[in-house]
Amino acid sequence: MDEFEKLLAEVSSSVERFVRYRLPSQTDADDVLQEVYLSAFRKFSGLKNRDAFKPWIISIARNKCNDYFREKAAQMEISIEELSQRELSAGRLGISLVYTVRETLDRLGDKDKQILYLHYWKELPQAEIAKLLDIPVGTVKSRLHTAKQHFKNKYPYQIQNPKGDTAMKKLPESMPDYIIEPLDAPPFSVRWEELQGWQIVPRVGEKLTWGLYDFPERKRTEYTEIEVVGRAEVHGIQGVEVVAMQFNSADYYRTGALDQVERRFVAQLTDTHSRFLAETHVEDGVRKCYTFLDGEAFLNNWGFGEDNCGNQVDLHPKGLLRREGNRVSGTIPREVVDVVGRCRVTIAGKTYDTVCVMDIACFNDAVASEQYVDQNGRTVLWRRFNRDDWAIDQFGGKPWSEKLPDNERIIINGETYVHWYDCISDYIL
Repeated sequence: MDEFEKLLAEVSSSVERFVRYRLPSQTDADDVLQEVYLSAFRKFSGLKNRDAFKPWIISIARNKCNDYFREKAAQMEISIEELSQRELSAGRLGISLVYTVRETLDRLGDKDKQILYLHYWKELPQAEIAKLLDIPVGTVKSRLHTAKQHFKNKYPYQIQNPKGDTAMKKLPESMPDYIIEPLDAPPFSVRWEELQGWQIVPRVGEKLTWGLYDFPERKRTEYTEIEVVGRAEVHGIQGVEVVAMQFNSADYYRTGALDQVERRFVAQLTDTHSRFLAETHVEDGVRKCYTFLDGEAFLNNWGFGEDNCGNQVDLHPKGLLRREGNRVSGTIPREVVDVVGRCRVTIAGKTYDTVCVMDIACFNDAVASEQYVDQNGRTVLWRRFNRDDWAIDQFGGKPWSEKLPDNERIIINGETYVHWYDCISDYIL
């Protein structure tokens, strides 16, 4: 094996992950990857610093992806050179229009998009637009006025809180009583845009407080204030920056820290999926940063789905899991999320029509959860269960059925899982 092949073998998974993240088509991604490797091979002799091979070949991949988008833009008769490259990007499972202007334009009708494009991007005078479209100048003025009004009405990122109202609602110290009633009605389909496990939608302006409550004590053990603060980019992939401050958190699995942990994420919401792109925190005085290109070090903690495609925002029953009472069965791969029923949840004095979403082996092979999602696509109640043998050496050497003998149990493919804690957010308050 020559030097080029050896270096390529060490980084090829990162290069492939980078390209597949950006391109919506598997076939197109394969074609672009071949171009990347061929171009890198031809230029390799000019690379003086072999230690810089990974960023060097990633830069080639980035350029090839940009070439791909230029070709696609030409097919749509839109000049990519006149648009910021930051305005249009594609995730592995679909195009994500990442800046608010571009997102809003995409929601407008064709006539509105056309007139705004010609006026603002092409900067054509109204007389030229009239000639180009073969309509009177007066019609151009009218269409432009209407299009601007439609844009204003559809602009998505308006502050929801009244001016000066930035405080998050305070969570109760004890878990509120709740009742879960299974319904005979079929589960509904819903758009579920939350980041898996963190309950926040990765959209600028979103904020949330959520807390964990251990059982049987029902006392709050930790809580997190989380907010989407702005736009962000990781390896050329567009997303948003999410800041989460965890209080009273014994988060020794990832940080070794106690009492207070600040995390910053970059996350992305596409038309089909919601997912993490990067995570950073301070551990023992050192800032640790992980991105989707870091393989298992990132995917084991923050990834979900093949190549971290994320959780599907189109939430509906897939038929992978079946639930009857406290028994769950089905073919469970490494990780699975599926809707298993419809329930009425009454909590904190309010009643919600929800679907029950089961998550098995996503965080760990021996962990499962129930998540009750309402018709707004927001989590009302989240409940965690541990397989009887999960991490028993770290928790006193006893199986969970002995450690928490009075807690609820569910049986998944014949194995016992024990309820550990619940999670609620200020969404229900």
